[in-house]
Amino acid sequence: MNKTICLYFQVHQPLRLRQYRFFDIGLKHDYYDEFANRTIMRKVATRCYLPMNRVLMELISEHGQAFKISFSISGMAIEQFEKYAPEVLDSFRELAQTGSIELLSETYSHSLASLQNPTEFKAQVQEHKKTIENYFGQTPVAFRNTELIYSDDIGRQVADMGYTTMLIEGARHVLGWKSPNFIYTNPYRPKLKLLLKNYRLSDDIAFRFSNRAWDQWPLTAEKYADWLIDATSKGDIINLFMDYETFGEHQPAETGIFAFFRHLPEQLFARSDFAFLTSTETAQKHLPVAPLHVPYPISWADEERDTSAWLGNELQNEAFTQLYKLSEKIHDTDLLHEFRCLQASDHFYYMCTKFFSDGAVHKYFNPYATPYEAFINYMNILSDFAIRVDNHVEKSTIEDAVEEQKPAKTKAAPAKKAVVKKTAAKKTTTPAKRAVVKKAATPKKK
Repeated sequence: MNKTICLYFQVHQPLRLRQYRFFDIGLKHDYYDEFANRTIMRKVATRCYLPMNRVLMELISEHGQAFKISFSISGMAIEQFEKYAPEVLDSFRELAQTGSIELLSETYSHSLASLQNPTEFKAQVQEHKKTIENYFGQTPVAFRNTELIYSDDIGRQVADMGYTTMLIEGARHVLGWKSPNFIYTNPYRPKLKLLLKNYRLSDDIAFRFSNRAWDQWPLTAEKYADWLIDATSKGDIINLFMDYETFGEHQPAETGIFAFFRHLPEQLFARSDFAFLTSTETAQKHLPVAPLHVPYPISWADEERDTSAWLGNELQNEAFTQLYKLSEKIHDTDLLHEFRCLQASDHFYYMCTKFFSDGAVHKYFNPYATPYEAFINYMNILSDFAIRVDNHVEKSTIEDAVEEQKPAKTKAAPAKKAVVKKTAAKKTTTPAKRAVVKKAATPKKK
């Protein structure tokens, strides 16, 4: 059996919040920094999305169906493509039409709903699925949660939505002696197959590629191909999962990242019998070896590979708790969309207080000087949003009370009309009868 390379890229950009002061609460409801969102999207489109998409098109043209990739693109990213960089959206559509690209399901706003609200989690997944169908003509059948967040319970929820393949982190504290280079299953839903990220080989590209202090620098396509071949001695699959912004943004073009990726497939094809498959094809081709127990949530973030990047301090937990307290009150469509925008995991990521090995990673695209500024700004906006939600609930309650009185009046009106109609019918029949009687009596006269 051929060895498999499963390449997966995450594409996401949040809606960044403007500077929102305490005195704006109750007065201003525009929360987003239009200039920053447009500028960052145009920058990343130029440096990453467009050039990397061209590289992928070249590889697909050269290798055909032998080269395949999986993507997840958040709903918020798609919104911003359409608004600020429509050519990026077109280039992803062009890739999707090749048949070599699989688009995965995820939460619409790249949220942490799976950790707090199962109903909202399911609703966002359904909204994202419809978005992918509308824009790309594909119906996702594999799932990846925000930042690869996973636990046994989250896997159960995903399986109950109908998915049979899910991407997760190959966290060392969960695997122990096991290898991430096999397929595992959810212990409660055995039909859900789990593809585990090989974080060491993935991070060699995503984080260490341009690090001149790294003892393996420079990383060439030839060297990396040898590493991938060696890794298959401990399994059948190498799952390489990373942010798409790795190419050109986190690792700038001058590091040689595009040339590296451009030559990697030909090096693998020349040296081995590797096959590049999508996530679903990988799960279909290889059999699972065992169930994998993950009682507590894991993710692909930081050294801990848990959820502490978003919910690791009091600031983050306070903001998270106050946000989801509003979930039972949200019914209006406009407020619902805004509610989901405020759920983006990035807002909580900016509040992280880690300053050691992972501190630099948290600075990517971070508009705040400190985590405390991020918290204060977010809570000011959330306070205003909560007022709007309460006002909407109060208005809806009054409108419902008025509507309850309307049916009684509308029922009485038709009854009166019916009586009038019946009476009119009687009046019209009486003259007719008289006319008949009169006509019958006439012949008797001589």
